[in-house]
Amino acid sequence: MMRHMVRVGALALVFGAGYLVATVTQPSADAQIGELGKKALEQAGGSGGALGTVAELGTTITGLQENVTELQGYIDTLNKIKAALGGG
Repeated sequence: MMRHMVRVGALALVFGAGYLVATVTQPSADAQIGELGKKALEQAGGSGGALGTVAELGTTITGLQENVTELQGYIDTLNKIKAALGGG
């Protein structure tokens, strides 16, 4: 019984150490996933049909979101300038 508990404990310890090392050293893949998704949508958009139309809509919405984010940054900058000039 004791030998079995030691094996389970050692296995849990090795798994925990591996998990900890992997979470600390593994780089994030968010940027890569975004680019892959964008490429997949562009390819599907060229295929035509219902899938192509939906993919084109997705690409358009993504482009619009990027423009809105950029405009929000400009508005924030203008608000900072306005506050620095004493306008509010």
